[in-house]
Amino acid sequence: LLCPCLIYGAYVFLPFDAPLLPTVSARLVYTLRCAAFATFPVVLGMIVSGISRLCSSALEPFGELQREVEIHRTYVSQSIHLFILYFFNMAVLATYLPQELLKLIPLLTGLFAISRLIFWLSYAIGRSFRAFGFSMTFLPLLAMLLWNLYGMFVLEPENLLS
Repeated sequence: LLCPCLIYGAYVFLPFDAPLLPTVSARLVYTLRCAAFATFPVVLGMIVSGISRLCSSALEPFGELQREVEIHRTYVSQSIHLFILYFFNMAVLATYLPQELLKLIPLLTGLFAISRLIFWLSYAIGRSFRAFGFSMTFLPLLAMLLWNLYGMFVLEPENLLS
């Protein structure tokens, strides 16, 4: 319930517009550039995971990981998987959105990055708190997937494989 409200509020009140992108290739380049910002939480997680692994008191490199190291490693792994899903859904979404709605691409990118950081923080606090951050990441992904399937099979079924 919070994600649509955040996206709508940002769409209405943030003073920027997407550039004019008439071709599919221009939209994909724009999406690729926006997706570069979504890698920030993943790269930050990799850095922190490496630092925590270096600072851990484990003498065995392949031994049992401490909880602090395991939290960061799990976060990075899950974030990479979700980023791949996010990126491919965003690339398909950019091809189906009309020009006036292309402002959603950087907004969804920002929501993804903030959601991953919230998930990381709540996961570090306790495993029972991570549902909020995960749902803020997964539910927009699910909405993008449903819109993409709707666009492919209902709006433009004749262009499905072209």
